[in-house]
Amino acid sequence: MDRPADNIDAGRVLAVVQKVAQESRPHLQHRAALDSSLEKELGLDSLARVELVLRLEREFGASLPERALADAETPRDLLRFLLSSAGQAPRAADTSVASLAHATDVPPPREAQTLTEALQYHVERQPDRLSVHLYEEGLETPITYRALYEGALRYAARLADAGLQPGQMAAIMLPTSKEYLFSFYGVLLAGGVPVPLYPPARLTTIEDHMTRHVGILRNAGATLMITIPEAKALAYLLRAQVETLNAVLVPADFEDGAGGGAFAPVRAKPGDIGFLQYTSGSTGSPKGVVLTHANLLANVRVMGRAARAGADDVFVSWLPLYHDMGLIGGCFATMYLGFPVVLMSPLAFLSRPGAWLRAIHRHRGTISGGPNFCYELCLRRIADEEMEGIDLASWRFAFNGAEPVSPETMSAFTERFARWGFRANAMAPVYGLAECSVGLAFTPPGEPWRADTLDRERMAASGEVVPARADDPAPLKVVGCGRALEEHDLRIVDAAGFELPEDHEGVLQFRGPSATSGYYRNPAATRELFQGEWLNTGDRAYLREGVLYLTGREKDIIIRAGRNLSPYELEHAVGDLAGVRRGCVAVFGSRDPASGSERVVVLAEMKETDPSRREDVKRMINELAVNLLGAPADDIVLAPPATVPKTSSGKIRRVAAREYYERGPSAVKPQAVWLQFVRLVLAGAAPQLRRSWRAVRGLAFALRAYAAFGLVFPFVLLAALPGHARLGWRVGSAGARLFLRAAGIPLVVRGAEGVPAGPVVVAANHTSYLDAVALIAALGPRAYAFVAKREFEANPLMRLLLRGFGTIFVERFDVQKSAEHADVLVQAARAGRSLIVFPEGTLTRNTGLMAFRAGAFQVAAQSGVPVVPVALRGVRSVLRDGTWYARRAPIAVTVCAPVAPDGSDWAAAVRLRDRVRAEILRYCGEPDLAPATAKGDTTS
Repeated sequence: MDRPADNIDAGRVLAVVQKVAQESRPHLQHRAALDSSLEKELGLDSLARVELVLRLEREFGASLPERALADAETPRDLLRFLLSSAGQAPRAADTSVASLAHATDVPPPREAQTLTEALQYHVERQPDRLSVHLYEEGLETPITYRALYEGALRYAARLADAGLQPGQMAAIMLPTSKEYLFSFYGVLLAGGVPVPLYPPARLTTIEDHMTRHVGILRNAGATLMITIPEAKALAYLLRAQVETLNAVLVPADFEDGAGGGAFAPVRAKPGDIGFLQYTSGSTGSPKGVVLTHANLLANVRVMGRAARAGADDVFVSWLPLYHDMGLIGGCFATMYLGFPVVLMSPLAFLSRPGAWLRAIHRHRGTISGGPNFCYELCLRRIADEEMEGIDLASWRFAFNGAEPVSPETMSAFTERFARWGFRANAMAPVYGLAECSVGLAFTPPGEPWRADTLDRERMAASGEVVPARADDPAPLKVVGCGRALEEHDLRIVDAAGFELPEDHEGVLQFRGPSATSGYYRNPAATRELFQGEWLNTGDRAYLREGVLYLTGREKDIIIRAGRNLSPYELEHAVGDLAGVRRGCVAVFGSRDPASGSERVVVLAEMKETDPSRREDVKRMINELAVNLLGAPADDIVLAPPATVPKTSSGKIRRVAAREYYERGPSAVKPQAVWLQFVRLVLAGAAPQLRRSWRAVRGLAFALRAYAAFGLVFPFVLLAALPGHARLGWRVGSAGARLFLRAAGIPLVVRGAEGVPAGPVVVAANHTSYLDAVALIAALGPRAYAFVAKREFEANPLMRLLLRGFGTIFVERFDVQKSAEHADVLVQAARAGRSLIVFPEGTLTRNTGLMAFRAGAFQVAAQSGVPVVPVALRGVRSVLRDGTWYARRAPIAVTVCAPVAPDGSDWAAAVRLRDRVRAEILRYCGEPDLAPATAKGDTTS
């Protein structure tokens, strides 16, 4: 009888390796040998190695350990793992349930101003409440708030003994573990600033890995480093290159120290740095995002509200703790909000994607997610048999972000895993960036995600968002990533920095309390980040009804499996290779439909035509990619001279290079020099001309609008005589329509003929300073009386104009005078005057309908007159609050059927308010911003 190991043949192993390598890099010519490097020679990155390990397991009916993914460098290493696991069939998956959901009466620490204050709050009120449930090497370790704090305090005491002073930087290079958590919070309790660094994926690459972090350590001025034992000796060698680095510690150094009970934690301030999040540039120009405690807690609070998180939630995370999504979203948010997080290592997820879904099932996880590639990985790597006994019904919020979101992946995941209880609308595209702590826009839980199919050419030519034709062969599919989080704001600007209206693509900017103050010790990058109070994301997008749609990226960062990779260092290094033209190398990302992530592509100019020499250059480029990016290139194209697109000043145009690459192999074939020159000139000139033309058109429209206003306004002002409201309305209505036509602003009015002849109260949403113009134009020459805040009377011009339209001024802040003015409004309505009110009471630049005040509806109920809901749409896009730069956009005014009060008391007024608001919300095309308590209360 054959032994299990007799079935494992080196030739069969190499055949599987060769097949996976060929699929990952179709142009690969290197034949796999037992001692070939999986990365440098075969180009297998972490995702491709996952596929390789799973294929080998299926081929030989084996169960390889997790470390096979991390430690195997060659096919021979994989062969050894297979031989050692011979006869060990995959174990049956544990599908038992151990729910961690547990309600509590302890509210979140709303008064906490720092992360450590939030932790201490829970330690004082619920010390034995589970904070973290950790999966480490097959073991499950529960960590309570008390255990987390005591462990961090012990580490803080040891760090202080090692010389860490308040305000100094401490680098943490550890895998997901309790030691990581103790280190991070310990640094904070000692008054230091944590600097997370990603640990080496394989021990055999520790030297290259440590060397890549020299730039970050220098920029941060790290005085201390906590790392894995295997890297301690190499870390000491870094001290020669990093002058500030005084001590290197490993977890074992904290075991023999004092308990920390006598250590007095350093009390941080809200404006102190909570940690530095490095986004890119390991040895070139590192960018460390400065995030204060105030930034972090502001982000945690609004993300919690957006996710509707509560004490009975359970977060399941495989996301790495050196990344902002895993650290802030998975640890800080759950710690602050008071519900447990299940932590598993990224390696455990990559080696067994099914383990993630089993953890959600086992612990009844409600919140979990990651980059798009993790859902794609589940689709491709999890067999139906693995899902036997799994129930995903508890999973209510499956966020998808940190890299481009694929509508195909989301649809396929939802459809396939619905068989195991995955909810139809659980998938939620989100958007964020380190410069905003982590979260910036969320799709609310349970709300269906949106996707547009657009005319690609029309967007490229004019920036306008136009639906694609049914027969369009290559439409652009764009996913909506939700609305801006509370207290945060988004806008889209053109090349000149002027704000664009909705459904126009441009550069995405944001502002809010989670926003960084800049990059640490990098003033040049900080200057590029800010435009006044707004921060540039480097992403291109458009807004519709407050929903953010991302269309592309202006920044050159490549997002590979959720990691940010910078192209600059690799371009420079490849340019130094013999035979490659210096300054003629472009490194960029190209979306891989198979993985849902981005492929790393190197496009380099080379005169050499000898095939063997070209293969040597490709091999060297791949080695450089592994050393500098930590992953091999997915494709290397050696092209003839004058192929790599550049600006007129000689800078590499990576976006154009990607477009050039994606046209296909024929795009890099040698062509006539004059044709190459013409193509490059046109490729560079056309986009710039389009951007310039859009900016000129925008400025011309703004000038036209103000010129039209300047011509019409004096006549309206002359007609607005006090006591002659009817004349003012006739002239004002004609003038408003003339202004809109002269300015080129389309106006569509629906339902105006349905306004009753008698007195009414017109209630409209308030979106812009042009709302009054739109209403005057839409409602016609009939005389109404605006209800305006008394502050307008302080402006002589506004006072004269508004009084000419019969405006009634009311007090907003003095309660006694407000009551008196309410009586005046009731008497006016009973006397036959029709009123126009904006029940939101104010306007903001944020897209959305706010809560309504009940005062105007009480007037309608007491006077017995109907309320006419009027929904304004598009006015905010023409002139948004906070700017005087007008934009061309159509305006729609929908006059709804009148709503009669069903009584005269306060409860009737509240019911009337809610019915009117529902009608306006139905037609205004904007999201509902009112909190649940403001929609149905009877007290405000």
